Amino acid sequence: LRPRLGPFALAHNGNLVNVEDLRQSVQASEIQFTSTTDSELIAFALQHAVDGGLGWEEAIRDAAGRCRGAFSLAIGTPDGLFALRDGHGVRPLVFGHLGDKHQGQWVVSSETCGLDIIGAAYDGDVGPGELIRFSAGDPLPARQRWCDEPTKLCVFEMIYFARPDSRFFGESLYSYRHRIGEVLARETAVEADIVIGVPDSGIPAAIGFSKASGIPFADGLIKNRYVGRTFIQPTQAMREAGIRVKLNPLPDVLSGKRVVVIDDSIVRGTTSRKLVIALREAGATEVHMRISSPPVTHPCFYGIDTDNQDQLIAARLNLQEITDHLQVDSLAYLSKEGMLEAAHDNASHFCTACFDGNYPIEMDDSVRSSKLMLEPTGLAARV
Repeated sequence: LRPRLGPFALAHNGNLVNVEDLRQSVQASEIQFTSTTDSELIAFALQHAVDGGLGWEEAIRDAAGRCRGAFSLAIGTPDGLFALRDGHGVRPLVFGHLGDKHQGQWVVSSETCGLDIIGAAYDGDVGPGELIRFSAGDPLPARQRWCDEPTKLCVFEMIYFARPDSRFFGESLYSYRHRIGEVLARETAVEADIVIGVPDSGIPAAIGFSKASGIPFADGLIKNRYVGRTFIQPTQAMREAGIRVKLNPLPDVLSGKRVVVIDDSIVRGTTSRKLVIALREAGATEVHMRISSPPVTHPCFYGIDTDNQDQLIAARLNLQEITDHLQVDSLAYLSKEGMLEAAHDNASHFCTACFDGNYPIEMDDSVRSSKLMLEPTGLAARV
């Protein structure tokens, strides 16, 4: 894009919930869209503000003020690098520097692991509702708040989405996931011979469960590293094909054993059901499933691609029905209270909408209805 003040580049993590309104407002300036992404809409909103006479900083504030939803942004301009988070801070954003800090070689990343990969030092988080400007050669960035809303970091980032080597609240997510495994063991005790985790995000919780319960931990599942996340594949056939090559059980570890299998969540139940069948075929005499998060009963509108509510198994079935569907000997979830307590931060600072339907950002009914297929029936409250 080449607005009045020169070209710029924009990177976006999140999802807007007022796409139609924003599209109509920028279409008034006869802009030609090349995609259907909300990232392009944000870029055109910024171009519109710049072409209207605003400087970069003012234009970024203006464009952000027209957006509603989750958005963590990195924007490169001729006048410097800008980083911005929405007022609730739903998605993470951090910054650091390469080499000598006084040379102003600044780096912005969604997570701290992105800094580690390139050898950059971590300097801090971009705060919710904060706009930071980084200038070459300036040892200190210019920081300001552009809006003020209640903090609502996505708790699913903590449980699953972010990498375990990323740091939140001064510690790695590995430590948090280990801790929720300990809480899960205290809340959902079971007699078994071994504890296994579903790679990769279930492993830290499984180790924590093992430590708290005294049941030995074992590697009972091997993950194919060349298969991506199955729950976000667009079709059921693709999800099932991915599952068939994603996880391979070890019969010599599982045979004759009562197994506790720890996973981070159950979304549709597709992966879990096939996994249980594979564990039994490998010789497990009992399969007890423990989930290191509460039941996912509501879709996410803020950047995690969970499906319509009618595709979420916990929105359609109660606990016993899910247990029967998965063909497990027992099933239990981590409580919402345990999940938040283990985070070691104010519980009100997290978005938990996928577990309770309390969406922190208002959206049009048309947006809500596109995913909340079961909401009028009240079935989402059954689990």
